[in-house]
Amino acid sequence: MRFLAVALVSVLFVAGIGAAGTHAAARKPLHVAFVGDSVPDAINYVSAARRRLTRGFVVKLDLRVCRRLWTPSCAFQGSTPSSALEAIQSLGASLGDILVVDVGYNEGPVGYGDGIDRVMRAAHAQGAVGVVWVTLRETRDLYARTNAVIRRAAKRWPNLRVADWNAFSSGQSWFGGDGLHLTPTGATALAGFLRPYILRAGGR
Repeated sequence: MRFLAVALVSVLFVAGIGAAGTHAAARKPLHVAFVGDSVPDAINYVSAARRRLTRGFVVKLDLRVCRRLWTPSCAFQGSTPSSALEAIQSLGASLGDILVVDVGYNEGPVGYGDGIDRVMRAAHAQGAVGVVWVTLRETRDLYARTNAVIRRAAKRWPNLRVADWNAFSSGQSWFGGDGLHLTPTGATALAGFLRPYILRAGGR
């Protein structure tokens, strides 16, 4: 009898592991679209940062110099990128589960809240379940006021998670002379900083 009991427990234990393993294997990786301007664009050029950001995720990076949120972007070296809103809309249903937005250094707070609402409506219409919005480094009062707009928007949109990069990066030596653009170490730090926000936005 004791042998049978042990055998039964063993079978149930193995069956439980098998079921859990099947469930884990069936769980699809989160699909993430990251739309940003020249500050997060450093991730495009730092392989360690890309590896850290994309591990376990399927990530589309659309990071462009001089990008603005929804008004026409500024020109850089003869080229004008799409706005963040245009980039998001162009992805359509392939936007994925999570949208990460890191845009705002090329504009001010006036109209930024309207842009957030437009982006949120587009993201929801295109199937995103959550949006992670990165705060700006407050090297200018202008950026602090934009951050206030971002935080107010989070009260309107329950699926918007504010990733406070300004607070996280305070006092760090991850930046060039302007205090904004990232060194390779800074790009990798930003990538690691974003991962838990993406997971939480996806319910993981």
